[in-house]
Amino acid sequence: MFYPIGLQDFESILSDGYVYVDKTNLIYNLAHGSGKYFFLSRPRRFGKSLLVSTMAAYFSGRKALFDGLAIADLEKDWIQHPVFRMDLSGKTYDSPEVLQQVFDASLSEWEKQYGIDNKYSVPGIRFGQVIEAAYAQTGRRTVILIDEYDKPIMDNLGNEQLADIFRSQLQGFYSVMKAKDACVKFGFLTGVTKMGKLSVFSGLNNLIDISMDARYTDICGISEKELRRYFPESVMQLAEANGMSLDECYAELAKWYDGYHFRQNAPGVYNPFSLLNTFRSLDFSNYWYETGTPSFLVRFIKDGNYNLDRLTKNKLPASILKGVYSERPNVLTLLYQTGYLTIKEYDPASRLYNLGYPNKEVEDSFTESLSEFYTPIEKHPDTLSVYQFVEDIQSGNVEMLMRRFTAFFADMDYQIMGDDELYFQNTLYVMLKLMGQQVQVERHTSNGRIDALIQTPKYVYILELKRDKNPDDALDQIDEKGYDWPFLADGRKVFKLGANFSTRNHRLENWKVGE
Repeated sequence: MFYPIGLQDFESILSDGYVYVDKTNLIYNLAHGSGKYFFLSRPRRFGKSLLVSTMAAYFSGRKALFDGLAIADLEKDWIQHPVFRMDLSGKTYDSPEVLQQVFDASLSEWEKQYGIDNKYSVPGIRFGQVIEAAYAQTGRRTVILIDEYDKPIMDNLGNEQLADIFRSQLQGFYSVMKAKDACVKFGFLTGVTKMGKLSVFSGLNNLIDISMDARYTDICGISEKELRRYFPESVMQLAEANGMSLDECYAELAKWYDGYHFRQNAPGVYNPFSLLNTFRSLDFSNYWYETGTPSFLVRFIKDGNYNLDRLTKNKLPASILKGVYSERPNVLTLLYQTGYLTIKEYDPASRLYNLGYPNKEVEDSFTESLSEFYTPIEKHPDTLSVYQFVEDIQSGNVEMLMRRFTAFFADMDYQIMGDDELYFQNTLYVMLKLMGQQVQVERHTSNGRIDALIQTPKYVYILELKRDKNPDDALDQIDEKGYDWPFLADGRKVFKLGANFSTRNHRLENWKVGE
């Protein structure tokens, strides 16, 4: 079986004999339902570009390409519409000229196609002329497909001045869709987040966001049903290569790559890129992270002083998940829409969502990404590598553990940003996640919050952190609040640790183990 890893062209996938998971019935339903303009948010490497390519072939009336697919039995007319497809991915938008070049490349091609003598430099004006000319010459309304519509802005979330320039450029270009509405049959845009103040959304008041629509939750990605329908031989080969039964192999695939939920109570969806790579290599591994994690997202989290442990403990309304009211998206909006978090639970009474990591691959990817900012391992000698902490924790060597923590922070040669205590907690969280330890930051109890809690099968570590105070103050708080009470009867040894963090020196200055 040939796997279309990294391939995004519908015609090439079919012509060259690659496996194609048929989503064409959903495209038909979208094209023949109510509405004209649609938006879809999905994580990277989830098949958005292939979806757009399939739409382009369908609206171009290329009936022969769809023989044997679901849409062949649904569509009767196969009308050939003028299709304008633009992909804003694949570029780094570090100057306004880059977007202008992207616009110019597509517009020049379309102007040549319809014999337009360009007299204008403004992309929006040129786009309007192209739409009018295509409609006038063919007598058929146009189809507009924009892939990764928001990438220039997302690339510059940390640079407000440049982001505003891109916002203005995109605003002028996309607003043409409304101005030429009579000439447009269908419009479809993909991206990360639906930014409410971008006029393509405020202007097109009939735009339909299908990102959380129950009918289209698996329009990208691979469902469990599709996995078992299209890939039974692949799963069998994977199981044999790893000494598993079929049931064990399906369970392992689900643990690694399933679990994306784009609506409450919706079935989980697999990441297609990772799934196909696993079938190709016959090995369970972290393929998603290898394609590159958006650095802007990690910086966004770190610079905003977010508590990492709390990222998966917030109850959120749908408006936050969709990001419809903000020009600068909420960090949880970005984590959800980029695929690092997904819907885990929904409370119909409050209409609030709980988020969590979709699967092992994503949680590992997220931790690895954060480690580059919070625990740059390569800057430390071997004795301070975070992996050297594992033996201390598992063996109950609390003295060496705290000495190693003290040395680790003393060796930091970069500036700690924001709140010192939060920075320490986040660093501890990332380090212990990397080591596979069970860690909770700001664990809530009936009497207060534990700064950090580490649990192993044999030991429980309760760490209370004070700033510019005596470690005895931290130990007194552990005793007064009874933080150790829930663990006294479970047979594990409990270590009570008090530490002082110096805000002047940005390091642990002293610590003490309680009785």
